[in-house]
Amino acid sequence: MHLGILGSGKIVQDFLTMVGDIPSIELTAILGTAHSHDKIERLQTTYGIKRAYTDYAELLANPTIDTVYVALPNHLHYAFTKQALQQGKNVICEKPFTLVASQLTELSELALSQDLVLIEAITNQYLPNYQAIKQALPQLGALKIVSCNYSQYSSRYDAFKAGDVLPAFDPRKGGGALMDLNIYNIHFVVGLLGAPTGVHYLPNIERQIDTSGVLILDYPDTKVVCIGAKDSTAPIQSTLEGTAGSIVVQGPTNEVPSFDQQVRPEPAQSIDVNTHPHRMYAEFVKFDQVIADHDMVFVRQQLDHSQQVMAVVDQALADAQLKLG
Repeated sequence: MHLGILGSGKIVQDFLTMVGDIPSIELTAILGTAHSHDKIERLQTTYGIKRAYTDYAELLANPTIDTVYVALPNHLHYAFTKQALQQGKNVICEKPFTLVASQLTELSELALSQDLVLIEAITNQYLPNYQAIKQALPQLGALKIVSCNYSQYSSRYDAFKAGDVLPAFDPRKGGGALMDLNIYNIHFVVGLLGAPTGVHYLPNIERQIDTSGVLILDYPDTKVVCIGAKDSTAPIQSTLEGTAGSIVVQGPTNEVPSFDQQVRPEPAQSIDVNTHPHRMYAEFVKFDQVIADHDMVFVRQQLDHSQQVMAVVDQALADAQLKLG
């Protein structure tokens, strides 16, 4: 993979600390704004990135780049992904894929019509611990209750309360607890159970943005509660309760650092089969393989999953009468 990276924020800086462990990924370019030029140059030097750009058209014109990693604020995902696809580049796009499901439908059709890889960077779907939970699920019997709590007081919340609205709390930029934190819970649940039959969202709203909220997903035989909060903190964990046992994940649904599994009458077992300490490693190993093999069957499967997630987001925002973008 010859990668062009879009952005220089926290997610990019975190990604760069890990990607050196995947030698087959070449860091061909990084894009930033003129305002962030000094930061981009520092990242370029530190991580051996071949070229730095402030002009997106120039980056896309680089014939060496075969894949673009869109790691920009949420409201920019759709436009920057579309431009990359139009220039014949594969795209890895950070979560949330888009702000509304119809945008993802359009991007998917564009990518598939050109036989290009388009895939969402959503860590939990690729973590070995998450795959182990999938395999263990039948041992729990009939799954009755799922609860996921990702409550993490935001470092930007105090600034928001003081009147400084940064992207994480800006409705025009796709901010809020649903899109930032609860989206991981949605992926976690939909990846296990598929699309729900009912969606309800009960947010705490400040200045037109959800600073926290409770999402209820209804399945015929399973009831799900997903909590995402940027204005408060609590123990971060997820629990899956079945008629024959339970699974408890201690830690956020974007990391799935380990889980305790109990199948009655046996005692609980602690399980951790993750192979790398960084949550993004497994997904980018898979992305590199998918692009190398041009595995469009897998791409279609993951696009279907992402589309189901975006449908939940659409329904949640509509239920709460929230509008983003």
